[in-house]
Amino acid sequence: MTVPLDRDRLWQAVDAQRASLTALLDDLSGDEWRQPSLCAGWTVRDVAAHLTMQQLGPGDMLRLLSRWRGSLDRTGEHVARRRAAELTTDQIVAAIRGTIGSRRHNFGVTPLETLTDILVHSQDIAIPLGRRLDMDPEAAATAATRNLTMRLPPPMPSVRRMAGFRLTATDTTWSAGEGPEVRGPMAALLLVCCGRLVALPQLSGEGAAALTARFRPAAPKAPS
Repeated sequence: MTVPLDRDRLWQAVDAQRASLTALLDDLSGDEWRQPSLCAGWTVRDVAAHLTMQQLGPGDMLRLLSRWRGSLDRTGEHVARRRAAELTTDQIVAAIRGTIGSRRHNFGVTPLETLTDILVHSQDIAIPLGRRLDMDPEAAATAATRNLTMRLPPPMPSVRRMAGFRLTATDTTWSAGEGPEVRGPMAALLLVCCGRLVALPQLSGEGAAALTARFRPAAPKAPS
């Protein structure tokens, strides 16, 4: 397994991905900003607005909770959509670009969550638009390791579905888990860990079919 990025290299990876994303956003047409992202129900604009919310301190979190919508996810979605509606496109891009070089992260999480957010949400924007946005394999490996081993905050349901497989990257020396092998680019492995099923076709190996089957919706039961 690759050695996880140290703190300096982690923030360098975050900055590099933020710079690449803002360059991509600068190139988007108005129609592309309105297109669906990989996040169900979220447009490209909504996801970009969410990425302006990566440096929330304790006071910011209290203000966010004052808009409580029944869960942290729903509350975050509500606030991101409000920001998407209130900010101009240029303001959204400038806000993301303004975080480059900063080591602040949201209160209550670690910089590893900031890394995961920028890596995965950048692809949530780029992939459905048919845009290419490269992801550093070592950064993706660090984020995947965090997601596969984290206890707090609780991991996503997609992480639990990866259990029982040996995950092996084909573009860096990273592996995790035990069981039938599933191979693929590190970026694809991270995306599947985070529930982005669009990356499943990039995976191969003796366990790939079984892993893919785990993510298929269950067939409806026949009426009794």
